[in-house]
Amino acid sequence: MNLTVIGTGYVGLVSGTCFAEMGNTVTCIDVDTQKIENLRKGIIPIYEPGLEAMVKRNFENKSLRFDTQLSENLNKCDIAFIAVGTPMGEDGSADLQYVLQVAQEIGRHMEHSLIVVDKSTVPVGTADKVREAIQKELEKRRVEIDFDVVSNPEFLKEGDAINDFMKPDRVVIGCDNDAAKERMRALYSPFFRSSMDRLITMDVRSAEMTKYVANAMLATKISFMNEIANICELVGADVNKVRIGIGSDSRIGYSFIYPGSGYGGSCFPKDVKALKKTAEENGYFARLITSVEEVNDAQKLVIANKVIQRFGEDLDGKTLAVWGLAFKPETDDMREAPAIYIIKELTKRGAQIQAYDPKAMEEAQHFYLKDIKNVTYFKSKYETLNDADAMILLTEWKEFRSPDFEEIKKQLKQPVIFDGRNQYNHERMHQQGFEYYQIGKK
Repeated sequence: MNLTVIGTGYVGLVSGTCFAEMGNTVTCIDVDTQKIENLRKGIIPIYEPGLEAMVKRNFENKSLRFDTQLSENLNKCDIAFIAVGTPMGEDGSADLQYVLQVAQEIGRHMEHSLIVVDKSTVPVGTADKVREAIQKELEKRRVEIDFDVVSNPEFLKEGDAINDFMKPDRVVIGCDNDAAKERMRALYSPFFRSSMDRLITMDVRSAEMTKYVANAMLATKISFMNEIANICELVGADVNKVRIGIGSDSRIGYSFIYPGSGYGGSCFPKDVKALKKTAEENGYFARLITSVEEVNDAQKLVIANKVIQRFGEDLDGKTLAVWGLAFKPETDDMREAPAIYIIKELTKRGAQIQAYDPKAMEEAQHFYLKDIKNVTYFKSKYETLNDADAMILLTEWKEFRSPDFEEIKKQLKQPVIFDGRNQYNHERMHQQGFEYYQIGKK
């Protein structure tokens, strides 16, 4: 099929590239001229394992194109995907201005029957607004063209997005027209080798809701486990053992019950707030979702508070080595990352930070931590330890899993580790002579 994907952010670029990989002809559109020029040169704006090679391969074989002009490409395609950003508004709701701008642009230039797909994460009722925006532009032009608006939310994990798209555990399609539904089914059928049971069709509003509910459910599991971790510390239990005990129950499972410094990223914080706002707009106070958010906000400072308890409120003269800045491994994304809050909390008390992350340091330097003067960045994890009073682990990158603990002990002023991801074994760390602090165990 001929596809147009509008927006070359995380969702748009991954989706367009994976569709091209399956043999479709895809044009990715973006208003950012520099971004488009870079993509044509093989310069990828995000770090996602496997994405760069896939983009280059499909661009070279001409199944993937990049352009700035929607009008010139819209009428060559069968399906147009809206994959622009939906940033969080000041009141917590999803800002739909970019989605609706694209809808208006489609209405201005559409010349033939088209399926318009909301791929961006959008609140319930957005498809109606998109349909209305397109229809208004068609009426201004005094033309009648049939079109369908479909909801097709993405379920991509940063760091494993290519695998998620190419081998999906489910594809959700919200559609009110049988012909459009079959067209979408045909588009996704190559992604399901054995069975189409995981392609789930439903009405549009239910599909829009599904995305928010999925992320809110996962965020709830994380906040629940972090709250249990805090209780474990108070009563003398070990949350790591509790996790194994409950995870073995098939009704619960082990996914998303790892205690830590809280969730971050582009999806969970924004989507939890948006779902809470949707409930409020419809006269309902979402108590559980509100608590999930409150627990997570507090959890981001748990490790900072442990450092303060150990070294005192005044951290002037203290140097702390930070391993990991991204909100999770295998991405350079620092949006709402716990590291931001922890570093700001420690530096405002006078601490000097020596930081390392395999992928996110440029993001930290130029955006998220650019105003924090007492942060120095290093090219390796061991360099950060030189003359530091303690090490703080905040992102569970693979290279942090089995470090040389003798080297760590040698570099640090004193063998003190704060582990915000419970990466290491508590008993083993004490046996090796470390003063070791983690989440959910004294």
